[in-house]
Amino acid sequence: MATYSLPDLPYDYAALEPAITGEILELHHAKHHAAYVKGANDTLERLEEARDKEQYGGLVGLEKTLAFNLSGHVLHSIFWDNLSPDGGDRPDGELAAAIDEHFGSFEAFRKQLSTATATVQGSGWGVLGWEPLGRRLIVQQVYDHHGNVGLGATPLLVFDAWEHAYYLQYRNVRPDYVEKLWSLVNWTDVSARFTAAKG
Repeated sequence: MATYSLPDLPYDYAALEPAITGEILELHHAKHHAAYVKGANDTLERLEEARDKEQYGGLVGLEKTLAFNLSGHVLHSIFWDNLSPDGGDRPDGELAAAIDEHFGSFEAFRKQLSTATATVQGSGWGVLGWEPLGRRLIVQQVYDHHGNVGLGATPLLVFDAWEHAYYLQYRNVRPDYVEKLWSLVNWTDVSARFTAAKG
């Protein structure tokens, strides 16, 4: 059975400074993201064991644990590629036009995603996604890693609002951290995800 693995970052741990310190990035990637990968793999093994023994009493808990860890792995994998030391500014082309169409302007979109990220209750994410039924861009708040998400929506740009992503540097001022994330956004990656999702 295929297992999940921790992806390498496309840049060094110190590459996103000063917006994100190398210490935070290393802890975030090598410890937190790695824990979600291990959690997903361990849960797959436990599910296989439950099937082999036909013991399904713990299935609900195992499914929830798999959703938590697998979603954490998926979102973090997107997050690393969404960021770049050469990022920032704003998108152009089809993504820029879609943002204008679905949010009114880039400024309105930026405000909505920033607010969604800064105000998510507890731990979670702000997400720009492509919703295929309405064929539109939407902003969602994701609680933990997998709650409050429209099924079928594809994440394009994700902002991690878990405390481990920022607390050592920004303390309890999450909005300051969110503001700095905008200077790192890799719009080439986000645009490529947009093209693939709507295709």
